[in-house]
Amino acid sequence: MSTFWDLKHRLAEAINAHDIPGILSCYSPDAVYVAPSGMAEGHDQIAWIYEQFFTGFPDFHAMAWFELGDCDNPAVTEWTYTGTHTGPLLLPDGQEIGGTGHRVTLRATCSSFVERDKIQTHREYFDQLELYSQLGFGLTRLRPDARDHSAEKHGPPRTEEIRRLSPRNGNVVVKLRRHGRT
Repeated sequence: MSTFWDLKHRLAEAINAHDIPGILSCYSPDAVYVAPSGMAEGHDQIAWIYEQFFTGFPDFHAMAWFELGDCDNPAVTEWTYTGTHTGPLLLPDGQEIGGTGHRVTLRATCSSFVERDKIQTHREYFDQLELYSQLGFGLTRLRPDARDHSAEKHGPPRTEEIRRLSPRNGNVVVKLRRHGRT
């Protein structure tokens, strides 16, 4: 019987080899993969997620630099992902952008819960804004009808400073509270 870490290491090797069958061999058939961009259930959807990474970043590479040694299940790893964006990338809103040629380095962490020697749930965490900024774009603009029009009606919000003593150490704590004009 292999350990959870053997399984995670095998997954990392398959990811870096862009080996979809090898990746799927680490997941149970009904596994759930959760990431900032969405959720995938089962081998078909999980394969599709990894194919998107490898299509958008043909040189995608994951380097583990920290493994939570005191914890077996879930197995928690911190990564650095690198790659060059040369292929299409599907955005969460369904739009696709072509390759930008930008090289990215992204910090990430994941936790994998293992049952019966297979990953049952895999939760991936990374900062999408960090990724998009490295690709040369940031947040999208809201549609005009979705904007908050309160500032147009009431003027910009005021900020009021509140000072109080911290109950723990007696230091002054400053909080800013925003109020709309009335």
